[in-house]
Amino acid sequence: MIGLIEVVIPLVALILAPLIRRGDLITSLAYILTCVLIALNLNSKSYVHLLSFPPPIGDFYLFSDGISNIFGFTIAFVSSMVALYSYPYMKHRFKEMGLCECEFRKYWFLYNLYTYSMLLLVYSANLLLLYIFLEISLVSSFLLIYYYGYGNRRWVALLYFVWTHIAGILTLLGFIDVGLENQTLLMPYIKVIPMVAWILIFIGMIIKLPGLGFHIWLPYAHAEAPTPVSALLSPLTVGLAGYILLRIYEIDPSFVIKFRDQIFFYGFLTSFVAGLLVFKQRDFKRLLAYSTVSQMGYMLMALCLGTYGVFGLVIQYVSHAFGKSILFMSAGALIMTYHLRNIEKMGGLHEQVPEIANASLLGFMNLSGIVTIGLLGEFFILRGVAEFYGISKEALMVITAFIISGLYSFYTMKRVYYGKPKDYPSKRIPLSVKIPLYVIGLISVIALFTAKYIVDALMGVFA
Repeated sequence: MIGLIEVVIPLVALILAPLIRRGDLITSLAYILTCVLIALNLNSKSYVHLLSFPPPIGDFYLFSDGISNIFGFTIAFVSSMVALYSYPYMKHRFKEMGLCECEFRKYWFLYNLYTYSMLLLVYSANLLLLYIFLEISLVSSFLLIYYYGYGNRRWVALLYFVWTHIAGILTLLGFIDVGLENQTLLMPYIKVIPMVAWILIFIGMIIKLPGLGFHIWLPYAHAEAPTPVSALLSPLTVGLAGYILLRIYEIDPSFVIKFRDQIFFYGFLTSFVAGLLVFKQRDFKRLLAYSTVSQMGYMLMALCLGTYGVFGLVIQYVSHAFGKSILFMSAGALIMTYHLRNIEKMGGLHEQVPEIANASLLGFMNLSGIVTIGLLGEFFILRGVAEFYGISKEALMVITAFIISGLYSFYTMKRVYYGKPKDYPSKRIPLSVKIPLYVIGLISVIALFTAKYIVDALMGVFA
């Protein structure tokens, strides 16, 4: 059960990590312990009371169920691995920027604040408390981009701040409407989500996800953020919009039921168009950003497909987190080793850095649903389509989206790692860069063969 210990362990890291240069070790250990505790109680349901407020706010609680535990495990696990990766990468980045290693103190504080706020977000039982942690995650990630990003990092950070806070404000207005209607923001006691509130929350989360048309901010943020931040922002943060939509859907699915076909088509359009745009990218990190938009289309389609779709949405979050964290860290390894981002200058890099090439393959296998937990996510989405639409054009749309993901995945592998080798020297990749990639890859494969525990946890929510 989620209790004080799962909350306190990362809090200790938040306090202690900034005090030492090797804050990666404390941070990683804290989050590994947290994800182990969560994994041992994946199917638990419990509440921890924090504070009491009068209506229409209601009490502040942390709570756990199968959904929040799966999201929480994913956040803790990926955060632990990215923390290990952060030390060699940010040491290199500080040197590039002419900063001393004392800058790690600020970095570890912001990193832990960012990851801790995401973890507490998925365990928040009150919509206002959830919004507070959402804001903390957005502000801390904004500061990480602002201080340590690439290119015109301050402009990009402000672009990210404006777009994500438009999303946040719309969502907050929706939450306020919910509170006034129900005289509480404590989720177990909310009976109805007014249509106006649903529209505000939905638009806010579509901006944050982001959906097609609202995605303009994401390629800039992913491309110019320091790579460890990209490895959290794409895998974890954007997908939390899907988590929020799922929690609102659990309370009152009326909006999704009414606009099921339109949301489904928009999700497909997001996945299809962004997937095609992947082929046009020359910057490796921008390519991965468009892939994120495409993958988020899966979550929108899954939201429309009932219980099986909910299973698919949750597992899609996990597989995307595993795959995209590997891929962004792989891209960062190439930046750190060869100062390479332009795909036109790549090709044949498997000869120089086979460890990074093979790790990238594991990342793309997650996105494509090949012998990883991503396969289970795609299965449940297809099962949901069969439940609601049968063998129809909607099923063909989902299959098309899946095929495009596979095509751009292996097309990218060919462009970057295979073909005629370029004239680059072979380089030794630090263990602290390689190990996190392979640990995540290994867990993504193991998760497929231990999927019974994930499915049981999800079934426990809907029993």
